[in-house]
This record gives sequence, structure tokens and C-alpha cells, in this order.
Amino acid sequence: MIAIPGNVRVWLATGHTDMRRGFPGLARLVQESLKRDPHAGDLYVFRGRRGDLVKIIWHDGQGACLFTKRLERGRFLWPSLAGGVVTISVAQLSYLLSGIDWRMPQATWRPQASG
Repeated sequence: MIAIPGNVRVWLATGHTDMRRGFPGLARLVQESLKRDPHAGDLYVFRGRRGDLVKIIWHDGQGACLFTKRLERGRFLWPSLAGGVVTISVAQLSYLLSGIDWRMPQATWRPQASG
């Protein structure tokens, strides 16, 4: 497990991205399309056209990191607007990477009725 600091910002690049790109190509997208600094310590998440693959780039202060996850079943839920960026929390990223709807996660328990 890779520990991600709780104060890091997570940015979803909306639309779809060419998943053949590595860190340099994705970092260039962050700079040119999102107008952000890919070396500032934030996480940038990209989704492929089919929706079952995401890549995350992160500069942790020591070097460039590139993470990839492919779902065996289903697709990653993604914002529908194209060409933009959406900020989510680290907790929401955890839901997203688990295949859970990060926009409205549901509790698996129900509160008991008070008598």
C-alpha cells in the first residue's frame, strides 16, 4: 500500500485520455490543458476511453510516480464534462479506485429506530 498524505489535492482530468502516455506525456497534459504544475505534489487522475483503466501521476518530492489500475469488471465512474478538471478528496479517490460511486457512497448499515 502506498501512503498518500491526507493534505494532497486530487484532480480528475475529465473526458478520456490516451492511456499509451507515461508520466512525461501526462505531465504535459497537466501543464497545457489543466494549467497546473505536475511537480507540485498533487495527484492527477486520468481515465481511458473504455473506462476500465485509470492512470495517476504524482510527484512525491523525491521523484515522479505513475500508478495504473484496471478494473476486471465494470468501469470507473467519471464526470461527464469534457476537457476540464474536477477536484475530489483522497477518501473519494479511494472509493473511485474501489469501483464505488465516489459522488454518493452509501453506508452498508442502517441506524436503528429510536423507541
